[in-house]
Amino acid sequence: MSQGRFITLEGGEGTGKSTQAKALALTLETKGYTVRLTREPGGTPGAEVIRELLLSGAEEKWNMRTEALLFAAARAEHCAKLIRPALQRGDWVICDRFIDSSRAYQSVDGLLSDDEIMALHRVGSVNLMPDRTFVLDLPETVAAQRAAARDRGNSDRIGGRNSTYHQAVMANFRQFALAEPQRIRLVDAAKSAEAITEFLVQNLSDMMS
Repeated sequence: MSQGRFITLEGGEGTGKSTQAKALALTLETKGYTVRLTREPGGTPGAEVIRELLLSGAEEKWNMRTEALLFAAARAEHCAKLIRPALQRGDWVICDRFIDSSRAYQSVDGLLSDDEIMALHRVGSVNLMPDRTFVLDLPETVAAQRAAARDRGNSDRIGGRNSTYHQAVMANFRQFALAEPQRIRLVDAAKSAEAITEFLVQNLSDMMS
């Protein structure tokens, strides 16, 4: 059995993560790999229930500590029920967001440190980390325009936060890429969709048998 691989796509709102996750999954399938395409929060029935709790309602619905705990709970369920079993079968798992989103989003206001968020991950998800992470990077104004066109005035409670918050999130993602260049690759999301997919595949060549 070939070794399963765990690939995540990260970035701010409107950067094209979902589009690229689907394109990458299709490309890998044409190369003969069995691929599970999933997302966070969500991916399993239980985690999708938590997704609805997290993303619906008013901004003040949850404080940041509660939000971080809910994300960690959804991820624990996702890892136990979908991601780990797929990897053990030898599948490739492509996930739209994972732990780096919690690190980038839930630490912005300083209430939670990166170490605390990772501690939740160690407890809930037994510290499962991606083999490779792609951070799709766009200027904040362009990303905001794309997100607005996508949401048509119906942003979820996290996507609807102000531009200062989203700028800080993207700055966190860029810092992660600098700190972990072996795992995390920064992607110019202003390029064409086809060029981005090609870049992703090229940057997985070392994992392909």
